[in-house]
Amino acid sequence: MNYLNVINPYKYHGQWVFDDETRGLDKEALVSGADTLLDLLTDDADNCLIIFSKGTFPDYDFSVVKVEEEEGAGTDYLFTFKDGSTHLLWLCPALLKYFESPPETIYFRLGSLTS
Repeated sequence: MNYLNVINPYKYHGQWVFDDETRGLDKEALVSGADTLLDLLTDDADNCLIIFSKGTFPDYDFSVVKVEEEEGAGTDYLFTFKDGSTHLLWLCPALLKYFESPPETIYFRLGSLTS
């Protein structure tokens, strides 16, 4: 069964963060490439909506592929742009609040929110 997860990242003191009370996350920072990827994909917006899953779903926009996993220390993923250029990002161990183990591929869709 494919589950969809939803987070609402926003900029807090210039840093991308998100909250998810159901998983005990408050101002969880998106860093090490995840932040700069969000800047690129949202055209420097202050907030967005991300729907994500380890399986494809209708109307997903993008995906990242696992490159390296350091047990308990986060996971590196690679995003490939349409022109073939790539962007490396790191997802912290909070990823395991959404998945039992880091997925090989994460599919996601970006939406916008009003400020």
